[in-house]
Amino acid sequence: MPNQFELDVTKIREDARRKMEDGPVTPTYGGDPNPVIGVLNDVVATEIVCYLRYSQNAIVAAGIDRAQVSAEFQEHAAEELKHGLRAAERINQLGGIPDFDPATLAKRAHTEYSAPEPTDLNTMLRENLVAERIVIASYQEIVRWIGTADPTTRRLMEDILEEEEEHADDLVDLLGI
Repeated sequence: MPNQFELDVTKIREDARRKMEDGPVTPTYGGDPNPVIGVLNDVVATEIVCYLRYSQNAIVAAGIDRAQVSAEFQEHAAEELKHGLRAAERINQLGGIPDFDPATLAKRAHTEYSAPEPTDLNTMLRENLVAERIVIASYQEIVRWIGTADPTTRRLMEDILEEEEEHADDLVDLLGI
């Protein structure tokens, strides 16, 4: 068999004992985790800004379709917060420190924060759809950039990306476009 799988378990065991302080980052990681930590901190900022925007929109939304739109915004807000916390946990696993600094969140986020008039549900829906489309495009690029170097972070980003695509689809349905 030309491409037979082989594993040096003795070396893996020795490395595991010798570098325990590195936690889950092993010599097989595939690169330097610091750039990944930086990108993930931008993801944290993006997700927190999205959480804040959806939360504000859910609370102030007014008008005949308020209940349905507000419920959708509340659901999306909760998921955005979970995304941010998952990215922050991965940063911690990689030996970094998650950056939740309110002074820099908006600067680091891929999306923008917007708070349309409470009765302008159409603009709220459209602004959130634009934000979801920005997130989808940037997270697809992150997944491609990570490639095979960090399968755990890639899977995390793919999971988040899948939910972001669902959010965009929900917003398209509510807009009727």
